[in-house]
Amino acid sequence: MAKKFTVSSFQKAKKDGEKISMLTAYDYSTAKLLDEAGVDSLLVGDSLGMVMLGYENTLQVTVDDMIHHIKAVSRGVKRAMVVGDMPFLSYHVSVEESVRNAGRLIQEGGAHVVKLEGGRDVIDQVKGIVKAQIPVIGHLGLTPQSINMFGGFKVQGKSEEAAKKILEDALLLQEAGVFSIVLECVPEKLAKLISEKLEIPTIGIGAGKYCDGQVLVTQDLLGMYTDFTPKFVKKYANLNESIVEATKSYIEEINTGAFPREEHTFKIDDEVIKKLY
Repeated sequence: MAKKFTVSSFQKAKKDGEKISMLTAYDYSTAKLLDEAGVDSLLVGDSLGMVMLGYENTLQVTVDDMIHHIKAVSRGVKRAMVVGDMPFLSYHVSVEESVRNAGRLIQEGGAHVVKLEGGRDVIDQVKGIVKAQIPVIGHLGLTPQSINMFGGFKVQGKSEEAAKKILEDALLLQEAGVFSIVLECVPEKLAKLISEKLEIPTIGIGAGKYCDGQVLVTQDLLGMYTDFTPKFVKKYANLNESIVEATKSYIEEINTGAFPREEHTFKIDDEVIKKLY
């Protein structure tokens, strides 16, 4: 069996110049497939609010929602690191509550590490969670839980002031104890600069090729989620089309009697049936 991917694996990859692969997963069967394919890390993201639950954004996702899906993913994984996203308002009220909620994702959900959004505003929370021996991944740039503040899904860090803030926040998060940082929707050259200045690995999503690793939403990668496709997504398959066509074929064969056939059915002795009439 392949060696488990851990926090030290993240650090070793950065040191050795090897790229880290991360994908989202929200259920057992998908997690099992992605793990078998060899992905390094599986993020149970609060993006499940949109992808799995049909919400408009991530803000309605609760800690209980996250635990439910993290449990399912954890059962399907043998090698990959499972990252549990801390949802909106689960780490904003107090350090104590942040540590408690992070602990629930680990203890009840089975996550190996947690991820939370924000920079200088969440430093105390990060320190508290790390002090509780829970590994933390940071998240800067476009932080979806702040969508109402940003006014939508927009590229972050394009001005000198904004770029400087993201860089400073990255250094502050590193100092606070995170072992990796997700950079979302920031200019490639800024992500390159941050990746060079940090001792910890960066994971990019819409942040260019110079990050130490990449993450995508699996449903985007497989062409299953069609409500909205960000610019940074590359579709490696078009399962949306395949699933629709397969379903149409199934419906047609039911209507024509082509399914189920003899090989899909079970037999009983005719004498038994006669006695039932």
